Order: sequence, then structure tokens, then C-alpha cells
Amino acid sequence: MKLKAILGAALAGSLFVSSALADTASGTWRLTSGKVTIRVSQCGGQNLCATIVGLAQPLTKSGKVKVDKDNPNPALRNRPIIGLTVVNGMKPAGSNTWRGSIYNADDGRTYSGTATVAGNNLTISACVLGGLVCKKKHFVRVN
Repeated sequence: MKLKAILGAALAGSLFVSSALADTASGTWRLTSGKVTIRVSQCGGQNLCATIVGLAQPLTKSGKVKVDKDNPNPALRNRPIIGLTVVNGMKPAGSNTWRGSIYNADDGRTYSGTATVAGNNLTISACVLGGLVCKKKHFVRVN
């Protein structure tokens, strides 16, 4: 009976800790260049999602709202960039680290990648060739 109680308490504690770690990534983050601002939130339990909530230059040179023009699906090419989900359901992969897919509206491609939080810094790595070549983007918390 005691063993069940101990296991139950350990499981409840680990779920609380995992949820708390996901909370560390939740918030609004700005790319260090200032070009893009994203909002990260929990989705599907401990998973992470991220949506573009701001652009330093939200309009094209001709004054139109920037859209997802390079999306491989022609039906999605008129979606505004602001409001676009770029991370959907990244799964926990260690302490303050999540792994999953990242959509890049700059080229319309989806990459495998990771998101890692260290204090008020978020690093998102997008990789190709099975993780042999990765590009990192650094964000700072703005809320």
C-alpha cells in the first residue's frame, strides 16, 4: 500500500514539474534582431506552440500586409504572417527543451528542430539532413 502511495506521489510530482518547465517557455519572445515577435504557449498538455504576434516590418514595400507567399500549399499563400502558427506541438525532450517541427514562412518549409529556454533567453534551432545542419535563432523574453 505504501509503495502505491509513493509511486502516485512521484508521478504527480513529475507531472507538476513537467508542466512547470513548459510554463518557463510560455510568454512573448522577440528575435534578438527585433524582426519577429512570437507568443509561446502550452498546447496539448506539456507541448509547446508558437504564433507570430508581431513583425518589425509588417508591410511589404508596396504597403500590403505580409503573407505566407512561399507556402507549398497555394491555398495557404494569402495567410497573413502575423497570426501564423510556426511551432505546433513540440514535445518535451529534456530540461527546458522541446523537440518537434518548425515552420519557416521565409521559405515555406517545415524543419525539425528544438526550442531551449535558459532564463529570459529562448533558442530555436531548425535543422536539415537529420540534424547535421542547423540554424539557430535567439529570442529574448519581452513580458
